[in-house]
Amino acid sequence: MTIPPDIQQLIEQAAAAADRAYVPYSHYPVGAALRATDGTVFTGCNVENASYPVTICAERTALVKAVSEGRRAFDTLVVTTRNGGSPCGLCRQMLYEFAPDLRVILTDGSGKVTLDCRLSDLLPHGFGPQQLE
Repeated sequence: MTIPPDIQQLIEQAAAAADRAYVPYSHYPVGAALRATDGTVFTGCNVENASYPVTICAERTALVKAVSEGRRAFDTLVVTTRNGGSPCGLCRQMLYEFAPDLRVILTDGSGKVTLDCRLSDLLPHGFGPQQLE
């Protein structure tokens, strides 16, 4: 499978973000590249803390950076881990708030795509703003 150049660039950005992860406890670096619908890319890495609940995931880091810069619409997220791991439930829920149909691409440490699906496939029957109307 040939990876389109725009997706390859997101994979590289996610991998670079993973290299900046602060993971002294789990030793499991994660990088994320979240693309807004206007083409702007926000990256994030996981940042662990000795008080474990304070830890923030790469996906949420990228999302919070994007929202803090005024973006609210997203089309693609690439997540890189050593083994192609999937976003946790907290990340899925936070992303669902903004983009239930977000394309989610998971890659392993070699850049191989391990999963390419919609966020709604990862979080079926998700709870979002529309449920509060």
